[in-house]
Amino acid sequence: MSSPAPAASETRQALIVEDEEQIAYLLRFILSREGFVVEVANDGRAAQALIATMPPPALVMLDVMLPFVDGYLLLSEIRARPEWNAVPVIMLTAKSQEKDIVRALDAGASDYMIKPFKPEELRARVKRLVKGAA
Repeated sequence: MSSPAPAASETRQALIVEDEEQIAYLLRFILSREGFVVEVANDGRAAQALIATMPPPALVMLDVMLPFVDGYLLLSEIRARPEWNAVPVIMLTAKSQEKDIVRALDAGASDYMIKPFKPEELRARVKRLVKGAA
């Protein structure tokens, strides 16, 4: 006998904004294993369209260096939307200078990870930010 499917209210969605295909694939894999339904935007414009139309997800993973619109602008757009204001946003980027980290945190990022990242560390940070993560 199979288990019943989770109720719609139990489904947790994650938005990944990442232009590097292999990293996006790895993030999707990690978050799917944690029980998230994952939506991926491969550039800043696609992310803007999703932010404007989708309901607030349980988590956003956001690169900084993206085609068309950078992650800092996307973060400010996320934080400007009242319904998205409490969504945890993890910046995941190769930008490792202190000024970049401070800029992201000051703009409202919940956490900041530098690429290359360690998958288990990422999972731990997701669990810390999202209640009910596996």
